[in-house]
Amino acid sequence: MAAVKNKPLVLLTAGGTGGHLFPAEALANVLKASDCRVVLATDKRANAYAGSFPADEIIEIPSATPSGRSVPQIAKAALLLAQGTLKAMGTIRKLKPDAVVGFGGYPTVPPVVAASLLKVPTVIHEANGVMGRANRLLARRATVIATGFANIKGIPENVPGQVIQTGNPIRPAVLKASQQAYSTLEPSGKMRLLVVGGSQGARVMSDVVPPAIELLPPELRARVTITQQARGEDLERVRAHYQRLGVEFEAEPFFKDLPKRLGDAHLVISRSGASTVAELAVIGRPSILVPLPGSLDQDQAANAKTLGDLRAAIVCPQTEFTPERLANEIRSYFQEPDRLTKAAAAAHSARITDAAERLAHAVLNLIPSNKNGMPS
Repeated sequence: MAAVKNKPLVLLTAGGTGGHLFPAEALANVLKASDCRVVLATDKRANAYAGSFPADEIIEIPSATPSGRSVPQIAKAALLLAQGTLKAMGTIRKLKPDAVVGFGGYPTVPPVVAASLLKVPTVIHEANGVMGRANRLLARRATVIATGFANIKGIPENVPGQVIQTGNPIRPAVLKASQQAYSTLEPSGKMRLLVVGGSQGARVMSDVVPPAIELLPPELRARVTITQQARGEDLERVRAHYQRLGVEFEAEPFFKDLPKRLGDAHLVISRSGASTVAELAVIGRPSILVPLPGSLDQDQAANAKTLGDLRAAIVCPQTEFTPERLANEIRSYFQEPDRLTKAAAAAHSARITDAAERLAHAVLNLIPSNKNGMPS
């Protein structure tokens, strides 16, 4: 990278799951288009998602989540985070980034702490409706706190940095899918269902959706076509169930073209991670959202509420997500297809398509040579 040292260098840090890496990828694309160099600092777990990440370099930084209940577990996690911070300080001294941007999760803690200790401007992005624990830990060290939603809970009081709403950065593939208009369900046409459960899949979808389809009257079951993400260990039983019912389906552990499949769907049944909610809004698709239960922060419930309040989504707690309930909801959509169309329009009304550009402006405004932001 020696030949391009005159270009601004931004160190992005994200880890854990695609939910953290996807917005980082969207920002990276805008920064690269703005003639910046981009380096990604991530953890071992996230390297599975980082293969095609648009970075000049990818660096692995040790991290851990201090969520164990025993003192030895907490001590081990704290030690790994300290080791990660020391490695991140060495990396930052070597690279001399102009800014560091963290996207939540404990893998972002070492690089952001290291940057703040070395007086490098820092941005943290909170994608969810409730600020996560790692970002709360970093909030007082951040020069800028960027949020995905207008009103989020959990930001510590009197943080020294600027708090701005940028929205959640969207990948180019999602923006491309958003160009596809919603296809109204025809009176005798097939309803295209997309069933996903976050980047790791969700067993509850495999437990509930196939039996719900079985409960539909035969004439409605024949009008359903299903694309379902299922965990590897659940895949065969999901496929076997649909084959026995004789419905049209496709079931896989992961779909590389998921944005296109979102665009093709009449109805999406999903968890309510921040990226999923943002993509449903940008593409404009109705959904039945089942927030991840048991979370200390209840962030997915807050995310889902943003679409539920607009009547763009039916928010169904997992305790109420039964085959009977789901079959009734699908049946009612068949009976009143205009509800799907109205829900799609409501979802689209919440879209923020330029979140990556907004976030890039916030980052570049921290760099002295870019006081006026990105070139127009």
